[in-house]
Amino acid sequence: MEQTILRQTAEQRYADELASLARWDRNNPKPENWQLSPRAVRLFILGTPKGQPLELDGEPVTIRRKYYGNDALVERCIITLAGNRGLMLVGEPGTAKTMLSELLSAAISGCSTNTVQGAAGTTEDMIKYSWNYALLLAKGPSREALVPSPLYVGMEKGILTRFEEITRTPAEVQDCLISVLSDKVMNIPELGDRGLLFARPGFNVIGTANTRDKGVNEMSSALKRRFSFETVQPVGDVALEKQIILDEVEAMARGAGISAPLDEDAATLLATAYHELRQGISAEGTRLKKPAAVMSTAEAVSVYYQTLMSAWYYGGPEQARHLDERALAENLVGAVAKESREELAAVREYFSTIVQKKAEGEGGAWKRFYEAGKRLR
Repeated sequence: MEQTILRQTAEQRYADELASLARWDRNNPKPENWQLSPRAVRLFILGTPKGQPLELDGEPVTIRRKYYGNDALVERCIITLAGNRGLMLVGEPGTAKTMLSELLSAAISGCSTNTVQGAAGTTEDMIKYSWNYALLLAKGPSREALVPSPLYVGMEKGILTRFEEITRTPAEVQDCLISVLSDKVMNIPELGDRGLLFARPGFNVIGTANTRDKGVNEMSSALKRRFSFETVQPVGDVALEKQIILDEVEAMARGAGISAPLDEDAATLLATAYHELRQGISAEGTRLKKPAAVMSTAEAVSVYYQTLMSAWYYGGPEQARHLDERALAENLVGAVAKESREELAAVREYFSTIVQKKAEGEGGAWKRFYEAGKRLR
């Protein structure tokens, strides 16, 4: 019996596309141990130009776009990983740094799960290696008793190692990466003469770090010099943000067995609200108070999906086709006020000025959204 899993990895979710690209990619030059060439990795992440399918064995194959953002940034990331410097993706929370890291790992190494999750409790042995103490006591230090961690696995197999939220890790633990990134060698003193692990071609490190977050530790200058930094900016276009919301929610809904068509008006409304609150200015040029909370696209996806689930489970398929603007407004408030109830002042001001004008001028979903906003406390 096939087991259902909650979330597929990138290499599972896009297995057909990766297999098609591997066949299409036979004659393109690629770095040693890479599953796909840089050209094919770019196609996998950014999709085929203008949605035109590839010709493969006489049949069209469509590669859909997965990352909406700066195409040149993606190209630089791919070339960085082909070189000898690590890649560090920095930016505000919710700007798809983790998704981009996962897509790059899936396309280049065929494995996106070789990952360290940075946290206040992350230790060096969670990054490099630890020991099976039963075997260590029985047989002494040996490769059999060694338990490899993601950095060791990446070096041994010649694949990418992902380090998520590296700045949440204590600074002295972060610095264990310095010698590995410099020399591509890991020293394991317990193994004596056999205690040197040399990285195979294909190994590199992708790190991510949030620029607006609490509880972070500054990276040392020495470690920063081992990485090429790329700043991932929030989505700057409302239509693009709407498309991201629809694409991500569609995938999540499919996995949850929700078959209702998505409400595009609600997606437009939500994308516009998030964009205007994040920028502190409306589409009409009116200045407004910006919430201190991070207004990310990832949050917008969560708000839409939560509203969709509420409609599906409490109202049924018909209600899920046209989302309730009151539920949308309530979920938006919950996302904004997650750190402080004082953030509600910015949302109320937004409803009483910008949303009211849109309601009067456009009516429809904006009018219902405004009426829902008036009842917020």
